[in-house]
Amino acid sequence: MARTDGGTVHSLERAYGGGERRPLGGYLFTMGIYSSIVAALTVAARRTGRRPPERIEPFDMVLIGIATHKLSRLLAKESVTSVLRAPFTRYVRATGESEVNEQVRGEGVRHAVGELVSCPFCLAAWVATGFAAGLVFLPRLTRLTAAAASAVATSDFLQLLYDRAKSSSG
Repeated sequence: MARTDGGTVHSLERAYGGGERRPLGGYLFTMGIYSSIVAALTVAARRTGRRPPERIEPFDMVLIGIATHKLSRLLAKESVTSVLRAPFTRYVRATGESEVNEQVRGEGVRHAVGELVSCPFCLAAWVATGFAAGLVFLPRLTRLTAAAASAVATSDFLQLLYDRAKSSSG
């Protein structure tokens, strides 16, 4: 196990957790994977002569923000994507509107990945990074994908609003 200033990551986990097990080594691993992906994307962009946009247009910010919300939720909560989370989580119950509540399982890296893949807030950074890379490598396809995800998010909102209006009128 990697050493830190305070000893091994395991001893740091014990000291940090205050009696609760926190998978700091797993978090370190997932941060390393994320950093490696960002570094690989940066190298690929430089080698292919791609440059980031000078500035991000407000329309792209809104589009990608809504799409990031939708894709993060879809990956972290939707019933249909539970097969992707199943190695790291355990089904608890349906929470309505095709979403599920899951409990993270395992220890170390498995637990840290479980927290990541079942948390839409946690996944948002990864999804937004994917969209940012898409704007560098494939901007037209990225905008199309973001537009589709944003349309689904808008539709979801309208479906919920419609259901609420229907139930309050009857």
